[in-house]
Amino acid sequence: MILTLVGAVLIAAVLAVVAGIILIPVLRRLKAGQSIKENGPVWHMHKQGTPTMGGLIFIPAVVLTTLGLCMKELAAGELAHVAMLVLALIFGAIGFLDDFEKVKKKGNTGLTALPKFLLQLAAALAFLLVLRLEGYITPNLYIPYFNVSVKLPEVVYFILAAFIIVGTVNAVNITDGVDGLLTGVTLPVAIFFVFAAAKWGLRVQGVFAAALAGSLAAFLIFNFNPAKVFMGDTGSLFIGGAVCAMAFSMDMPLVLVPLGMVYIIETLSDIIQVVYFKLSHGKRIFKMAPIHHHFEKCGWSEKKVFFVFTGASIVFAVIAWLGVMFRYSA
Repeated sequence: MILTLVGAVLIAAVLAVVAGIILIPVLRRLKAGQSIKENGPVWHMHKQGTPTMGGLIFIPAVVLTTLGLCMKELAAGELAHVAMLVLALIFGAIGFLDDFEKVKKKGNTGLTALPKFLLQLAAALAFLLVLRLEGYITPNLYIPYFNVSVKLPEVVYFILAAFIIVGTVNAVNITDGVDGLLTGVTLPVAIFFVFAAAKWGLRVQGVFAAALAGSLAAFLIFNFNPAKVFMGDTGSLFIGGAVCAMAFSMDMPLVLVPLGMVYIIETLSDIIQVVYFKLSHGKRIFKMAPIHHHFEKCGWSEKKVFFVFTGASIVFAVIAWLGVMFRYSA
């Protein structure tokens, strides 16, 4: 199995590199450039016009690698990897629609909030229903660190699970604000799931996680500062869906709390800033939110933000591993 996972990393990486070399010039010719928000960091204005929708570079690599290496399981009726791919692809499609609207309007506003939320909620509930019917998840909520499971009523579990998925996907999306940041932060998350799948013999989940890790590592060639392409909502929502898919297909959604702590901190900084701004009639806690922009305004370069936040994600991945490593021990 180890050789298969290593192969998945390498195959996905090669496919993503090839896709990047081909796609980036195409996106430039189509003038599919990113519009920078007027209320965003003024020092990012020079990025105006950088190609977006770069998620199209790594998404096919994940899909082709996962399906290609899991044909035997698919023929035997194993559907976990298909459900994972479908969830991530649906979220990626929502992101693509958002990006397309932005490019078409030559602005920075895409789909409105309500349709976007409803589409995400429908995708989450459909995914959970498939996993439940196929027996991949149960209403027994696994609690990391305590190594116990708490049985919940089905309805309560589904509401909580849908909230976790939609919340996580949007937290991942918020993290995508500095060259390479979301890519770097998510790499340790994907590698965590590779290790978990290898330890517990979950081959299709492992291939999916390895394909995501390999394709994101390759995407950094194009996305690291100074970025030649942005992943756009196409990529960030796909990644959010993929992260949730991995956690739920391994039946441990609460591991996303320690594992996705960088995503959570980014989101909380945004919420805290907005709430405090309204309550204090114009005062701010952070120089700018989300928090990666605060550090930029404190003088950090984009490279420093990338390395510090990626390093923090590695630490949280180790902490998360300590919480689940004895899950199936006798």
